[in-house]
Amino acid sequence: MATPTANGSIKKYRGKWNKVQTKHLLKRTMFGAKKEDVDFFASQSLHKTIEALLNTEEEIPQPPLNNYNDDKYSDPEIQIGQTWITANKQTGMEIGRRRNSFKSWWLALMINQNRTIKEKMVLFWHNHFSTETNVVDNATSSYKHNVLLRQYALGNFKEMVKAITYDPCMLRYLNGNNNVRKAPDENYGRELQELFTVGKGSGSHYTEADVKAAAKVLTGFRIDAKSLSNIKGIFDASRHDETDKQFSSFYNNTIIKGRKGKDGEHELDDLLNMIFAQEEVSKFICRKLYRFFVYHLIDENAEKNIIEPLAKTFRKNNYEIKPVLTQLLSSRHFFDDNNKGCIIKNPIDFSVGLCREYNVQFPNNDDYVDLYAFCLTLQQQTALMQQNIGDPPNVAGWPAYYQEPQYDKIWINSDTLPKRNVFTDRMINNGFARPANKKIIIDAVAFAQALSNPSNPEDLINESISLLYMMDLPDKEKQYMKEGILLSGLQGMMSDHYWTDAWNKLTTKPDDAANKKDVTNKLKKLYKYLMNLPQYQLC
Repeated sequence: MATPTANGSIKKYRGKWNKVQTKHLLKRTMFGAKKEDVDFFASQSLHKTIEALLNTEEEIPQPPLNNYNDDKYSDPEIQIGQTWITANKQTGMEIGRRRNSFKSWWLALMINQNRTIKEKMVLFWHNHFSTETNVVDNATSSYKHNVLLRQYALGNFKEMVKAITYDPCMLRYLNGNNNVRKAPDENYGRELQELFTVGKGSGSHYTEADVKAAAKVLTGFRIDAKSLSNIKGIFDASRHDETDKQFSSFYNNTIIKGRKGKDGEHELDDLLNMIFAQEEVSKFICRKLYRFFVYHLIDENAEKNIIEPLAKTFRKNNYEIKPVLTQLLSSRHFFDDNNKGCIIKNPIDFSVGLCREYNVQFPNNDDYVDLYAFCLTLQQQTALMQQNIGDPPNVAGWPAYYQEPQYDKIWINSDTLPKRNVFTDRMINNGFARPANKKIIIDAVAFAQALSNPSNPEDLINESISLLYMMDLPDKEKQYMKEGILLSGLQGMMSDHYWTDAWNKLTTKPDDAANKKDVTNKLKKLYKYLMNLPQYQLC
């Protein structure tokens, strides 16, 4: 693997637009690159592809359902198959089951995503504005927080930060609900600056006094929970600190004038205007987008030639997110060969991407009980690999996106790599089963049948590698796969026609059980081998 550099520039890419470029773009902006998606976008232009990927104006998806009633428990308020976000009560029994329903719902959206960047951006913002369902302990709030991330996924970042400030999920998670004038709580005021806007980079010099002043500005915002189904954040003037708030030289010694009564709510706008006047906000967010979509290393060249132009675009467009992503994903730098296949897949990318690329069949939305059950199983697998959606480790998100110098290498260790291999082995061999003979499993024969020439062992191997990997494999690996797997145990195994004959017989005589079993087992061994190679961990 080549070492990624700041080769190329932020100027628009005008090179070849083929399946290699398409696959690179889709693997970074979606979960996996399905063959039909690669074929579809490769027939378009880069401009049309970017336009389609960033067109995320589809309606908010249908809310999560009660899939959890069983012989041990029945929700007294919400019937099976109805959404629980309309519920006005919750007990310990409902909270845990609804939380699992929420996570299953979210995984299903990833599995069945449209041809857009929406789901990747929801995960990006979930990592940026991290909250934990286990801490918030209110599935309705967690769901509404997710909807907020969807609403602003490619919208205006400044407006998003304001909405997050009112968000009951965040108010609970970072103690905003407890932030009152007699006892200002600094938690959200600190993270608003340190993690959400100006960051901790070399150009960020806010002070402890700024944290304290921000906390006073933010007094009075609290959760209105009179109705669980209509839970929201509001401003309570009786809790607000009406004194003037002095900020440091980093913020040009700004004084936010204290306001009285309901007018105190507008101090939030003063605070955000002050923060967003700092260029470091645009640079900080562009660095995070870069690390998520391109590579973790940002050297001096990347900072000057990529980050600073992106940040300028961000500011020029009043902190609209879409123009920044358009510029980054259309750039020469993004399509530089050194930036392909250089990111270790996060567990969601690894598991959801696998299911999508192999076209693993999940139950449809009408069969929501089994659909949610399988999605929860998948979510639990990613949690074992150290990415538990809904519950990142802390407010900073997953360390792979900020922890120097390892960054994404943190995903792979002596505990997680074996679990990844166990997962891929199970998906190709036995899958995960439910009652009534339902299961999610890789259909190796169906995957091979979709290739252009599966009867030729070399073409089968080459096209499989091309679909599943972002790089080619050495000839000796391919030779082993052909001779040691596809032709193993066959007389005169150096002759390709033995595989060709076996494959053609599968097509013409599908009832030949012995041949079908032999071909299926060989394909399973082939894909098991491919998924256990180190290169499969990269995208």
